[in-house]
Amino acid sequence: MLTSDFDYDLPAGSIAQEPAPRGESRLLVLDRTGPERHSRVRDLPRWLRPGDLLVLNDTRVIPARLFGRGAGGGQMEILLVERTGDLEWDALVKPGKRARPGARIELEDGISAEVIEKREDRYRLRFSEPVEPHLERLGHIPLPPYIHRPDTPEDRERYQTVYARAPGAVAAPTAGLHFTADLLREIEEAGVGIARVTLHVGIGTFKPVSAERIEEHRMERERYEIGEEAAEAIRRAERVVAVGTTVVRTLESAAIGKREVRAGSGSTGLFITPGFQFQVVDALLTNFHLPRSTLLMLVSAFAGRERVLDAYAEAVREGYRFYSYGDAMFAERRT
Repeated sequence: MLTSDFDYDLPAGSIAQEPAPRGESRLLVLDRTGPERHSRVRDLPRWLRPGDLLVLNDTRVIPARLFGRGAGGGQMEILLVERTGDLEWDALVKPGKRARPGARIELEDGISAEVIEKREDRYRLRFSEPVEPHLERLGHIPLPPYIHRPDTPEDRERYQTVYARAPGAVAAPTAGLHFTADLLREIEEAGVGIARVTLHVGIGTFKPVSAERIEEHRMERERYEIGEEAAEAIRRAERVVAVGTTVVRTLESAAIGKREVRAGSGSTGLFITPGFQFQVVDALLTNFHLPRSTLLMLVSAFAGRERVLDAYAEAVREGYRFYSYGDAMFAERRT
């Protein structure tokens, strides 16, 4: 298939710059018609059934954006991508022309980072001391590039799920941002189970598909973990409902049979496109995704490309808010 098969028109004003209160975002229910098609995330229990298993991604976003000064005194920006050693990280650095090997970036508190090497668009940095203990004070929340404002103290709480546990992501599993503790409790009281897995979302989630044909695109690998308790809950579930595309990729990467996954940790570069045979996930709660993105391709594989693009066009007409801080869609898998 062509990347252009997953394009659509989106007015700039439809891209959410601020989050709605948790649970208050709109919800487009894909398999409904008429007024019932347009609901609210707080009403999600209406679309779930006793015996369902809601699977959450409990990764925690780290304050991965750092600002410092280069040798000439100009500001430089570091976005941590992946830790590769006690003092070393793969990162993005701006401006890149001043990030040659040997260059030093001075942060606060006497901490510095030396550029060791460049590989394509990535830089390997060696810090003067472990940087992790300083991130909560020096780091900034890495808001997506389509949110055109600086991060605020409020984003530290809001660009994080209420059940975030395991630090390691540089982007939020955004479908989970809608939940409150009360909504999760209401879902459990309705007879729906809840399980948690971990996938540390990387910057590849924002990487555009530049290839003309989608099969030429390569996903960046992301680390995941599935506990024995979650794997057993999936085996017992009547229907598995994934909260977000990160959960879909985690479960389908570890699939060993129908609604059966292998517990343990690993990394995945799974690229789900139309024609993929799903083994585990039966329904999906997800936000609205960028044109020509791997996330839109995954949702199209799950629910049908034409049906999804028609729903996106309807969402634009109806004034839904798009992307990370935007509204949500609930879809059952097309069989």
